[in-house]
Amino acid sequence: MMRRRDFLLACGAAVATAGCNQPATRGPGVVERLDPALDALIDPAVQAEVLGEGYGWSEGPAWDRDRMCLYFTDVPGNTAYRWAPDDGVGVFLDPSGIPREQAGGFREPGANGLWYAGNGHLLVCNHGRRAIERLDVASGRRTVVADRFAGEPFNSPNDLVQARDGTIYFTDPPYGLEGLDASPLKRQDANGVYRIAPDGGVMRLAADMTFPNGIALSPDEHSLYVAQSDSAAQQIRRFELDGAGGVRDAGVWFDASRFAGEGQPGLPDGMAVSADGHVFATGPGGVLVLSPEGQCLGRILTGRATANCAFGGDGSDLFITAHDRLLRLPTRVRGVQWN
Repeated sequence: MMRRRDFLLACGAAVATAGCNQPATRGPGVVERLDPALDALIDPAVQAEVLGEGYGWSEGPAWDRDRMCLYFTDVPGNTAYRWAPDDGVGVFLDPSGIPREQAGGFREPGANGLWYAGNGHLLVCNHGRRAIERLDVASGRRTVVADRFAGEPFNSPNDLVQARDGTIYFTDPPYGLEGLDASPLKRQDANGVYRIAPDGGVMRLAADMTFPNGIALSPDEHSLYVAQSDSAAQQIRRFELDGAGGVRDAGVWFDASRFAGEGQPGLPDGMAVSADGHVFATGPGGVLVLSPEGQCLGRILTGRATANCAFGGDGSDLFITAHDRLLRLPTRVRGVQWN
């Protein structure tokens, strides 16, 4: 069975070939209103603008509030980019993961998810190193935060989020490895969801998700959302955090399969959370706008399989990585980091 990017791109190609009804063909990011409550979050008449294009699979947007710029990755291209209002898009890291001559056995050796940790440091999910790294933006120096669990290397860390106390949560599917779960390089017995404590200790939080992918925290950091990019189980799971290290699996928080029959490309993937608790979650059609209770209020239809999104600028601009494009859409809310 095809997974994630291969499935998403094939789905998008099939839709284009079939000539199905695609509201997003009116522009790069049309807003579909499913509930009047969406109007308080996004102007229904607004449309996204294209900031860059031509990427193999754009991912990992992260806003640097110190330098007022956005970082994002092209995972198969093994390159990370920087966008700034005055400069546009330019290469930031090449390679973003490991050198191409060292990429034997890797399907995608580049960096994937990014998170700006403040103080000039960027956290990087490095497929090729199979590690979470801390990158000093000024010097380019990289330090491994964690690269193994129970004595074995991770699969290929995919996406991450950092809590206010420095705790890092991340997902570890096998997308970076040739053959995915069948890869001879795979050493973990699960595609896990993990926590790295401020002291460096690593704990596995979940081992029963097929392809855990995007990950995000609620504003109060009591809920951890994890997307599953599985065409047979298109879900966002929620885990309850008690603030003292305790975790409880609260089950499926949102089921995206209701949109699966429309022919729109995409699966649950990356997410961004607003300061008032709304979750902007990529999925079928583009970006789904979900209430704190898990009700879908509308979608930003990109016309493409969409990997991730992040708030930036003054906190109200939503940056979207949609297959080969980087988009920006103004909203009426601010990201949780601006809370």
